[in-house]
Amino acid sequence: MIRALAWVLRRDLLLAFRRRGDVVNALVFFVIVVSLFPLGVGPEPNQLRGMAPGVLWVAALLACMLSLARLFAPDHQDGTLEQMLLAGEPLVVLVLGKVISHWLVSGLPLVLIAPLLGLQFDLPGNALAVLGVSLLLGTPVLSLIGAVGAALTLGVRGSGVLVALLVLPLFVPVLIFGAGAVGATIAGTGAEAHFLLLGGFLALSMVLAPWACAAALRIAME
Repeated sequence: MIRALAWVLRRDLLLAFRRRGDVVNALVFFVIVVSLFPLGVGPEPNQLRGMAPGVLWVAALLACMLSLARLFAPDHQDGTLEQMLLAGEPLVVLVLGKVISHWLVSGLPLVLIAPLLGLQFDLPGNALAVLGVSLLLGTPVLSLIGAVGAALTLGVRGSGVLVALLVLPLFVPVLIFGAGAVGATIAGTGAEAHFLLLGGFLALSMVLAPWACAAALRIAME
């Protein structure tokens, strides 16, 4: 199973490297959305610090969603997904490999660049660190839940809109506690409770989402 997981990771990362435009588009979208808010609302530091957690987290959520519709669609079109279903390896392991590769391509760059963009909002150093940790815990949850939505809408016309409708309600708790961790740090209270809840969401998603995604893929391929 480890070899199968490594194979899926290597394959999807190579394909993502060949389609660098998809990766760059999501990252550029994140940078543009976050950078436009300070220009639009003015240079007032207190106002910028108050809106920074929500702006950064909403932009990260939307950037992660841009690539969800293409998580399984290319493999479905060229027949690779059917071969994965027929392979002797557990489909759950293969799905987990695809989700990890999706996060490495679409989520990890956001985690790395978000603290730099947070400087535009005059965030203190401890808030920038909390922002990075909250995104590190929250963005894998977005990829795991988004994979279930992508599997449920596989092969459906207008799947991008349907994925958004399916997963956005499930993304809301992650958004609330992720932004809340940064807001609590700015207010001077601890962010430990928010981190614990984000960690709980991540653990629950890692256990349940691959199984739900594998079941949805089997239904879509029948």
